[in-house]
Amino acid sequence: MDLVLFDLDNTLLAGDSDFEWAQFLIAKGVLDREVQEARNVRFYEQYKAGTLDIFEFLDFQLAPLARHPREQLDAWHREFMATSIAPMITDKARTLVRQHIDSGAMVAVVTATNSFVTGPIVREFGIPHLVATIPAQENGAFTGKPRGMPAFKAGKIERVDAWLESLGLYTGSFARSWFYSDSHNDLPLMSRVTDPVAVDPDDTLRAHAQTAGWPVISLR
Repeated sequence: MDLVLFDLDNTLLAGDSDFEWAQFLIAKGVLDREVQEARNVRFYEQYKAGTLDIFEFLDFQLAPLARHPREQLDAWHREFMATSIAPMITDKARTLVRQHIDSGAMVAVVTATNSFVTGPIVREFGIPHLVATIPAQENGAFTGKPRGMPAFKAGKIERVDAWLESLGLYTGSFARSWFYSDSHNDLPLMSRVTDPVAVDPDDTLRAHAQTAGWPVISLR
């Protein structure tokens, strides 16, 4: 069996679900546009620059989950899937995922975006496993804080290792391992697999991939 890992935002999706979720809540009037939109843009620019403080960002991103009942959040997310996410899913991305699943590989998405936002998206792709930042819950309600290590930069390695260990596996259990990503933030995990693939990469990752001889593809 092979192991196939996909980043989600700007890799399988032609856009960023993390950024768009906040924009969706702003458009709904759930978040204050004047204050929150500028913060959302600032965090996104920091992410692209590789300077994001993940815990500061999670305080911003997870706070709305703690202020609203789960039924309301789920209803908003269904609307978010239809209006924001569906247009980001390309035929090329669906085809690549299906090829790996049909090959018998173990397929997972590994994303820094929290599992509330990403779980339904990953299910839409038919991908059976998700390794994501976990929003903590108490008695079924979100606390506004993450649980455990966020799946960001080197944290993705820690979270993937823990997931595989829970199954009695490790990366060496697989003959080949892929990780598809668009972002230089994912270089730590890309360097751990046998087959890293740069997907519509940012400039830093593109330069690294070209130097290292990694494949560069587009799913757009």
